[in-house]
Amino acid sequence: MASEFNRNERVSLVEWGHPELPIKKQAELLSLNRSSLYYQPVPPCPEEIAIKHRIDEIYTAFPFYGSRRITAQLQKEGFLVNRKAVQRHMREMGLIAIYPGPNLSRRNQEHHIYPYLLRNLDITHPDQVWGIDITYIRLVQGWMYLVAIIDWYSRFVVGWALDQCLATTFVLQAVEEALARARPEIMNSDQGSQFTSPEYINLLQSAGIKISMDGKGRAIDNIFTERLWRSLKYEEVYLNEYSSPREARRGIARYLEFYNYRRIHQSLEYKTPAEVYFYTKDEAKCISML
Repeated sequence: MASEFNRNERVSLVEWGHPELPIKKQAELLSLNRSSLYYQPVPPCPEEIAIKHRIDEIYTAFPFYGSRRITAQLQKEGFLVNRKAVQRHMREMGLIAIYPGPNLSRRNQEHHIYPYLLRNLDITHPDQVWGIDITYIRLVQGWMYLVAIIDWYSRFVVGWALDQCLATTFVLQAVEEALARARPEIMNSDQGSQFTSPEYINLLQSAGIKISMDGKGRAIDNIFTERLWRSLKYEEVYLNEYSSPREARRGIARYLEFYNYRRIHQSLEYKTPAEVYFYTKDEAKCISML
């Protein structure tokens, strides 16, 4: 049974599961780690939630703002917070200001860093380059993290996962589900610890995928995923008050399906990502058969 569903679907089944069937039994039936189904047992204080939610809003609107300007903006709005606290919150949220210059994304110094492979590269077809990134998703009484993998040519979201902590596990799950759909020539990411971990590197290398990591000029390197985050938050997350991980998962799943299959893009000549992704691949397949 479990093999018929991807992880997001299996977690949703548990969240919507039968109330008389214990969580432990539901997890066993769906081959899920029971511990991954529980949200934070000790909720953060309201002040921390409010500050992090506002940092997320400021960063989404102005991704080039660093901790100094975000601190100044928060203080202007009446938040009693200093720069050191803002820097700590931003690290916990996985946020780094986007601006030309060295990539200072938090990483494990013992992990190997790979070169940036996309400079002056023409993106001409689907599954040539995928980009992966993580963003903060706010809840009424807390937050979660979303990782998404986007095909750069079509803007199609080929995989995603939602979790309560910035662990490598949920990144690997998203990559595995995406690879079950297709396989890119190159996977691009920042230098965060999740993307420099041996588990992540080994997964890509075993699939024969070239690894690219952002260096200088990150604002250009990550532009497609940043646009996805902005659309997701302004068109879905900020319009809703998720009271639970279940509501967040349901809302994000609904939005990403809309984004892929129904939301037209001006940069795609008013086509949807799915139209470009699947049509181009089918067309290439037909040409190769001639």
